[in-house]
Amino acid sequence: MLTAPAGISAGQTRISSIVPVPAAFSVGVSRSRKLPAPGAGITEGGGGVHPAVKALCALAGGLGMFLMGMDIMSGSLRDAAGDRLRRSLAACAKSPLTGALAGAAATGLLQSSSAVTVMAVGFVSADLMDLPSAMAVIFGANVGTTVTAQLLAFRLGDWAGALLLAGFALWQLAKSAPLRAGGRALAGFGLLLAGVEAMGRAMGPLAEGPRFAGLMARAADTPLLGLTLGASLTAAVQSSSAAVAILQSVAVRSGLDLAGALPLLLGCNIGTTVTAVIAAAGRSRDAKRAALAHAFFNLSGALIVLPFASGFASFAEALSPAGTDALARQIANAHTLFNVLCTALWLPLLPVMEKLVRAILPDKR
Repeated sequence: MLTAPAGISAGQTRISSIVPVPAAFSVGVSRSRKLPAPGAGITEGGGGVHPAVKALCALAGGLGMFLMGMDIMSGSLRDAAGDRLRRSLAACAKSPLTGALAGAAATGLLQSSSAVTVMAVGFVSADLMDLPSAMAVIFGANVGTTVTAQLLAFRLGDWAGALLLAGFALWQLAKSAPLRAGGRALAGFGLLLAGVEAMGRAMGPLAEGPRFAGLMARAADTPLLGLTLGASLTAAVQSSSAAVAILQSVAVRSGLDLAGALPLLLGCNIGTTVTAVIAAAGRSRDAKRAALAHAFFNLSGALIVLPFASGFASFAEALSPAGTDALARQIANAHTLFNVLCTALWLPLLPVMEKLVRAILPDKR
């Protein structure tokens, strides 16, 4: 029986017993046939998932959690309030000031400016509210929607799991319908916070990439590009709150200051008007005018603030406390300040806005 010399396999010995094979060649054959370990080279040889794709998938998952949490929360609060909220909103909108306050309060309660805007458009379409009152409610809803950004600036992500569990327990164990609705709302808020944390983690690798950093730098230096990016993001996700939450995460991780983030923020306010436009499709003429007024409100405000972006940013920074999370709070305060100033500007000019939208959308003959 043949025995293999040291360093040469038995298979090679059997081959060499029939056809003489040089030792160096046989050793080379042995080495060339050496199989890699299972899984070796997958991450290095191109068979794995690209880090950017992973980050985008994680960002999409976080955004989905955020939107689902917001939908659960606003729907539960709307169920808890019932028809009383709708009646109160219609009753309070008797003057521009009370209409704006009612819109802000309803949006702060429901955590959804889209819901309040669609409600106002529906009231106009059903002749339950006149056009100026609906416009005042919509203007106030723009202020109320900034509450979400203010809450997120507190960095409550560490409490997301506890809130989700507590809300679920209250939802399952409570006996009364309002308490169960409150539990669902709390669970939705916990899911919303978990989504924000997931988006923040996902934005880390993206924000550190040179292409993304270059895009953010161009957006900061080119206000029109920043407006377009912010508006496109909000129009795509159909939620200004989600878009502002993403902006807060991006700005913190990409090194943007408030002045650089401001065009994106103004664009987010413009993009949110798409919801009202969609809701007004197929509705009455006044419903379409209310949606148009919403678009003019945000667009005119952005065009007024943009030339004074540096001074506006400095003012918002002065209103914000210093600290590790200062930028997220500065963005939230700038968001609130912008909408408060636009409301203060347009409320006294409601007759002008009404004439403008009626001129663009005249009555059908």
